[in-house]
Amino acid sequence: MKICCYIPFGAEKDIRATVKELRSSELVKKIYITGSDTAQFPVEGTDWLPSGPLTSGKTLAAIAQSSDADFTLIYLRQSPLKLGQSALERFVGVARDTGAGLVYSNYYAVRGGTLTPNPVIDYQEGSLRDDFNFGSLLLYRTSVLREALLEADPETRHAGLYALRLNSSLRSTFFRIPEYLYTEQESDLRLSGEKIFDYVDPKNRMVQVEMEEVCTHFLKKAGAYLEPSFKAVDFGATKFPVEASVIIPVRNRVKTIEDAIRSVLSQKTDFPFNLIIADNHSTDGTTEIISAYAAQDPRLIHLIPGRTDLGIGGCWNAAVDHPACGKFAVQLDSDDLYLDETTLQQVVQTFYAEKCAMVVGSYRMVNFALEEIPPGVIDHREWTPENGRNNALRINGLGAPRAFFTPLLREIRVPNVSYGEDYAVGLAISRAYQIGRIYNPIYLCRRWDDNSDASLSIEVMNNHNLYKDRIRTIEFLARKQLNKSKQA
Repeated sequence: MKICCYIPFGAEKDIRATVKELRSSELVKKIYITGSDTAQFPVEGTDWLPSGPLTSGKTLAAIAQSSDADFTLIYLRQSPLKLGQSALERFVGVARDTGAGLVYSNYYAVRGGTLTPNPVIDYQEGSLRDDFNFGSLLLYRTSVLREALLEADPETRHAGLYALRLNSSLRSTFFRIPEYLYTEQESDLRLSGEKIFDYVDPKNRMVQVEMEEVCTHFLKKAGAYLEPSFKAVDFGATKFPVEASVIIPVRNRVKTIEDAIRSVLSQKTDFPFNLIIADNHSTDGTTEIISAYAAQDPRLIHLIPGRTDLGIGGCWNAAVDHPACGKFAVQLDSDDLYLDETTLQQVVQTFYAEKCAMVVGSYRMVNFALEEIPPGVIDHREWTPENGRNNALRINGLGAPRAFFTPLLREIRVPNVSYGEDYAVGLAISRAYQIGRIYNPIYLCRRWDDNSDASLSIEVMNNHNLYKDRIRTIEFLARKQLNKSKQA
């Protein structure tokens, strides 16, 4: 079994280093350098494949046409590649033994001169997000690659690799080798909290449009696409003590909880509302601050759950089950703020105007001093009434603030976790109901050193991504079953 290898054009010394590494294996049949400038200098033992970037559909089509080996290896980085001991032999051996269409592995990353282990995670049916990290070394079975690209649009500029991956997943399994088989140079040294909003950065809008088109096409092929048809909601079926309740789950946020409370109690509405704070046994003075405000304002319900095993989702359930909870339950994180005194009014008006079961707003990114920071306003315009719930399987979040029709939330329940719980319940609701949107900012998302996702380790990020992928898998399978039942 042989491999055809494809590497992007870059600095001459880096290309020569990568070619030397690849040539050290007898499995390598040919090495192609891709790009429009590769004729600038000759590299012995390589061929030139005139093309655009590796994300381009035309480039991938050219790769599929030129590869005449059993396997096709695509290296995504311009920085030099360092292979581990017998790495290519291991890749091919696993592909042979498992019959996988795509094989990838853990790797080492050099960050700021330090060698760091970078484990990746297993692929699931629901691993539909376009930023899934396979690492930069992908070994495709050439027959699978060719078949997958037959259904891909060659005119894609940004989503070619994404389309290749999704189409390949319909034809074969993917296999992760839990071994560190290569080393690459890491150029993005930002903290986790600085990376998580890349997909909603306005400058990436055209990329997102392409990604959505590819994902929607895949969902239709897989039988998980949902037509824009929704169940109706009856807002008058149940009586509630107030029209809306703001829900704040909190544990040890003594620096920010008072700001959050004031933000809610200063809301101006033409309906009665209250604030339910699920205080998850704080020990830093948060409890005392909440108690003081509750003593002054009867609109504040200070709820300390009887259980000690609750995450954020469990605290939400406890608050929504409280007899004082209103018709609509509106989210506010304990370190964030509403933009102004009209936020709650806008949310409730949207429920009635759009006859929806959930409302998602837009927010502005700010620092602790409430000064705007990049990428600024996050409006999730990729969520449309026609395709939002399909595209939701591709993106990593649904926006903020989030608000729910309480009877439905009491029925569906929020997973008792502290990461991804809002995404999980949003997906479940969107399976049958319309989600309303507010595209002007009504919320301030405050980024500071103590944020839960400000600086996460690779292991924690992997656990988070693994959980969200599992949530997507549940929803993906549920939608396939729903469509099958409609056809029966």
